[in-house]
Amino acid sequence: MGRLLLGIIAALIAASTWAQSESRTVVGQRHPLLADGADAIRAGLYDEGIRLTQLGLESEPVTSSDRAAALSNLCAAYAGKGEADKAIEHCNASLELGQRNWRAYSNRAYAYWLKGMYEEAARDIEIAAQMAPEARQVAQIRGMINERRLAPSVTIEDRR
Repeated sequence: MGRLLLGIIAALIAASTWAQSESRTVVGQRHPLLADGADAIRAGLYDEGIRLTQLGLESEPVTSSDRAAALSNLCAAYAGKGEADKAIEHCNASLELGQRNWRAYSNRAYAYWLKGMYEEAARDIEIAAQMAPEARQVAQIRGMINERRLAPSVTIEDRR
């Protein structure tokens, strides 16, 4: 399960160096701290990734779309640590900057899944799927949600 989780978190983070799909701007070339933070998160070094990303947000001038991407990465890192509430907070902040970031929806869906909030997770993963229907992590998270939502339940009678 640990390797699967690490794979999902790595997939949740921007795919190459740290590019967002809408602008195709590679943040890592202009923002080394943000790129290093994304690399650390991708490697499963969540605390270091969070530290670098926050430092980058505080010390480097970033555009609104770059800030949204960094906040989405923080969401992924906190979700990777199992801190779903902090993850959701960062995804919400990312989505306030722009509603077209499918990664933020995907990351928030995973955080909701961690909390057992499967309806909310399903809603977010469907939004992400509309924007990025071929994204592997969308399919992975959708499968995880369906596995939990569609799990059979058994009722046992006590005949004492």
